[in-house]
Amino acid sequence: MNPVVDISSSVSHVIVERKLRCDTPIYEPGGGGINVARAIRKLGGEAAAVYPAGGLTGELLRGLLDKEGLQHHCIPITGMTRESFTVLETATGQQYRFGMPGPTIKEEECQKCLDVLEEKASTAEYIVASGSLPPGVGEDFFVRVAHIAAKSGARLVVDTSGEALRRAMEVGTFLLKPNLRELSELAGEEIQDETRQEEVAMGIIKTGKCRAVVASLGAAGVLLATKEGVERIRSPLVPIVSKVGAGDSTVAGTVLSLARKRPLKEAVRFGVAAGAAAVMTPGSELCRREDVERLYRQIVTGTGDS
Repeated sequence: MNPVVDISSSVSHVIVERKLRCDTPIYEPGGGGINVARAIRKLGGEAAAVYPAGGLTGELLRGLLDKEGLQHHCIPITGMTRESFTVLETATGQQYRFGMPGPTIKEEECQKCLDVLEEKASTAEYIVASGSLPPGVGEDFFVRVAHIAAKSGARLVVDTSGEALRRAMEVGTFLLKPNLRELSELAGEEIQDETRQEEVAMGIIKTGKCRAVVASLGAAGVLLATKEGVERIRSPLVPIVSKVGAGDSTVAGTVLSLARKRPLKEAVRFGVAAGAAAVMTPGSELCRREDVERLYRQIVTGTGDS
């Protein structure tokens, strides 16, 4: 619901109050759900993005998605789609990320998004509700999405934060993908140790409203919790170029593998490989299929680093 045009560039040094001459920028479509759909397509699957967009930036976003050949359904809005800006300081390898606020979306525009989603959901196996909610969209939005998923028989995967995540958890989902900070928010406390991470994740499972929790742990991989128990899936060590889109790639790899009828644990391993592959690419490029497949083999076989 809060798509973005991602602009990435690089500069030798970031210096305060100095005009910085950046390299040629790269423009890419972005935002949680759009990135998940893009990554699924990069990995050889098929996904359709449903999103609102408006203004000149919205036109650019639609053009970028057309260029990639991604199936997408745009709901026009009066506000202007946001931009984000990522700069790599080449001298240090440090990355600076600037995210702009999204446009205010009217209730009738929000409802139109849900109407289009309901229409498209009739043939969907999975619905991925991902990303932040822009101004004007109520914190119960993903609850409304959950009702559509239940009606259509699609499995719902939610990757968001704050109150929107909490409400989605309460109404029921197939899979939740919080990061460690978001898991702490759900627990109402700062989670310091691995034992407590596992207790909180299993507590969500025991509510009976979620089949799986896949908690991102950054470079440490993910914590998978199901009714069978918990498992830590370590991420292979890879050179870090950009962390943009790593979580979205993890979701994409997991959902695509599930859609291919792979067991959940195997699907999450493929998702971890996709997330690791994403940090190897510059800007907001997301994962590359050959990298994902190679890293997945490493995870499965337990072989060495990349």
